[in-house]
Amino acid sequence: MHRLSVAPVIISLLIVFGLLFPKSTVGQNKLEKLLEKKMDSLLMPVKPQQLLPDDAMQTITIPPGWGGYGSYLFGSVGGVYPQAYTNKADMAVSGGVCVGNPEKFLNFAASINLNDVHKFQDFSANFIVSRMLFAGTSVSAGVLQVFANKIQTDVPGATYYIAFSHAVQTLPSQTEGSSKLTYTIGIGNGRFYLRSPYDIAAGRNKKGTMVFGGVSYEFIHHVNVNAEWSGTNLAASLGLRPFPNAFSIGIGVMNITRNSADKPAGIFSIGYPLSLSR
Repeated sequence: MHRLSVAPVIISLLIVFGLLFPKSTVGQNKLEKLLEKKMDSLLMPVKPQQLLPDDAMQTITIPPGWGGYGSYLFGSVGGVYPQAYTNKADMAVSGGVCVGNPEKFLNFAASINLNDVHKFQDFSANFIVSRMLFAGTSVSAGVLQVFANKIQTDVPGATYYIAFSHAVQTLPSQTEGSSKLTYTIGIGNGRFYLRSPYDIAAGRNKKGTMVFGGVSYEFIHHVNVNAEWSGTNLAASLGLRPFPNAFSIGIGVMNITRNSADKPAGIFSIGYPLSLSR
């Protein structure tokens, strides 16, 4: 299809640009959740009257209520090993752009996901809007995995969601203007509600909770401990910001409980935003 033909070019350009020019700029099936890597809060301007999320990754299996701020490109790579009901690894890539001020109006983000990296196929798209509500609180709403090719993908369909996130105002982080503790609660359909055909064949109920959520706490400076419920299973992770720029890493374990999948799996996510303007 014509809409897919430009996606490899866009993703390739994003990756090449990020690798070649990292110093020229300022600094989301389940795998796509890893790619909704929450890098946006890293670009949020610090304001003394409120605490915002700290600069390390806070969610890797659920979308946060925080969105972007300003105009920038972003790219992420995520992986899982092993995939549910197999002994194979899986990887995906995502790249996109966001624009807008969520304090004055809205921020809008659009991204393209490449779910089959080895064959350079199986594309889908995400569209997300976000808005800051009051001190330390933001809401996002969006559609994930839309336009997936039903012949190529194992994604059952688009996922719609809304999520609220709050940075606790009484626990300042070691990062100025940030909070040690943030949490997210949301509701959605699709991957937050429906288990896979493999789960159903294994005797599990078809439906999850629809409600998802997570909590993130700054363990040490630039290192967060995260726990997340995806609507079907539990994940735990570390969010790391190892360098003095916007590069961020998430590593952890998903499918901890027996509510879905046949075993726990290791997960990782890395991401970097490239500011276009402030």
